[in-house]
Amino acid sequence: MTRHRFDLQDLPATPWKNGGGLTREVLWQPAGASLDDFDWRVSVAQIDSDGPFSAFPGIDRVITLIDGVGVQLRSEGGQVQHRLSTPLSPFAFSGDLAIQGHLLDGACQVFNVLTRRSVCRAQVQVVRSAFDWPAHSQGLFMALQGQWQIGGDEAQPLMPNQGLWWQGVALSWQLRPQGADPVLLGLNLTHLAF
Repeated sequence: MTRHRFDLQDLPATPWKNGGGLTREVLWQPAGASLDDFDWRVSVAQIDSDGPFSAFPGIDRVITLIDGVGVQLRSEGGQVQHRLSTPLSPFAFSGDLAIQGHLLDGACQVFNVLTRRSVCRAQVQVVRSAFDWPAHSQGLFMALQGQWQIGGDEAQPLMPNQGLWWQGVALSWQLRPQGADPVLLGLNLTHLAF
């Protein structure tokens, strides 16, 4: 089993090729995979200017606004016309589509999950109170507000912008917030049976 903690501030920020923002890669699986053969990928991106989103054929995306006013998403064919302006409201769309992003009022920050459609499915959930997370063999938590105790007998504290991910063994988790206005993002990943 793999269980790994991370702090967003410790992850390198990589500039986009088009200069429109920065990405902090949280996780790629499997380890060593490239953009052409990853199963799932999690990142936090800062969008600094209007411009195209990278296309990912065969990939499903879930994007969640975590800071800023937001961005208008439009696809060339009109399949996607979405105003991503409600914080902490995950929005799913196909990575096959050519998407243009138009900032609504200054830079914003988003939590991104990409999954290969033929391999697995992702579900992003916003947790604001004590919750018993059902067992899954892989997933991820990231605290956004307040301190969280994650686990059971060996609970691990998570402060804002800290998280953990696991894979290999189906684990259930006790999520216990401490402090005012707690918010945590949870990610379930389900591999498809063949």
